[in-house]
Amino acid sequence: MGVAIRRAGENDREAVTRLLDEAFQNDPVSSWVFPDAEHRRLRHPLLMGAFFDAVLAEGYVDVTEDGSACALWLSVPAEPAEEDDEDGPAQMREEVDPENERVELIGRLTAGIHPEGRAHEYLWMIGVAPGRQGEGLGAALVRHVLDRCDGEGVAAYLEASSARSRGLYERLGFEFTGNALELPAGPLMWPMWREPLG
Repeated sequence: MGVAIRRAGENDREAVTRLLDEAFQNDPVSSWVFPDAEHRRLRHPLLMGAFFDAVLAEGYVDVTEDGSACALWLSVPAEPAEEDDEDGPAQMREEVDPENERVELIGRLTAGIHPEGRAHEYLWMIGVAPGRQGEGLGAALVRHVLDRCDGEGVAAYLEASSARSRGLYERLGFEFTGNALELPAGPLMWPMWREPLG
């Protein structure tokens, strides 16, 4: 049985933000960004909304027709645009949680390891409702874009934020680049690259 997928728009912001908040509330990286659980409950939704806004402005968001899963993608050119905004992480911190330097740091650290020199599709994040995880929805969302990547000869990239998600991405053809990102006094993130098939 196939999974119906559609492109999200601005009117999906509230639902997608809520979905990402629920899916990542206990994620190792989210827990590192917001160590205090109560503070995380308050500020984490703001971060997920900021992610949605950033990706919708420059990329695209795919969502399952029933709203139980979503994927945020950016199409990254081989050469970055001259006007690329390096102050993005600082602006996001100001918008989400001004006193929390980790909101900014996570953006700077992931930008620092992002591959350059080849066009690729960047899976910023993917979220599945907690009660629906393990049903193949995330894999269907990723395959939806990977099929296009294969047809167009375009690579794909992501950073896995947990060992479980790393395993999923490996099954989809991504390979660990060999250099994990170790967050200061925090968990590992695994940069992963996938060459197009065919």
